[in-house]
Amino acid sequence: MIAALFLTIPLLICMGYFFMGSLPLLVLNHDTPLDSRFIRGFFNNYYIAVACTGALAATSYALAGRWAFAAGLAAITSLALFLRKVFLPHMDRLRSRIETSDPIAITEFRRAHIGGMALNFVQLVAVIWGLFQVSR
Repeated sequence: MIAALFLTIPLLICMGYFFMGSLPLLVLNHDTPLDSRFIRGFFNNYYIAVACTGALAATSYALAGRWAFAAGLAAITSLALFLRKVFLPHMDRLRSRIETSDPIAITEFRRAHIGGMALNFVQLVAVIWGLFQVSR
């Protein structure tokens, strides 16, 4: 069980770093290819990091016999992989429209950025809440 808790720390670090690191990116105008490419890359790296650390943590909880938490972490891992496949191509489509100075695409990209942050914050809160449940 101790190993499972220690393997959860990298997941929490990734989730916390992303949330705190993506907040300042909201000041960007999202209207240049460089801004949108950087934000898209930030999300891509986040999803890869969460998928890897989440899979390790889920496996460790399963080996410790904590099936509910293992299932929750497996769901977070799966969601990260799903969002990487669905959300990033959506951002790419918006990026190509931003290059043509489409003001609606800029607004939609900002909304996608905020939505991605909100979803990831909810996941972070869920993991922290789950840790308190596991420790009982």
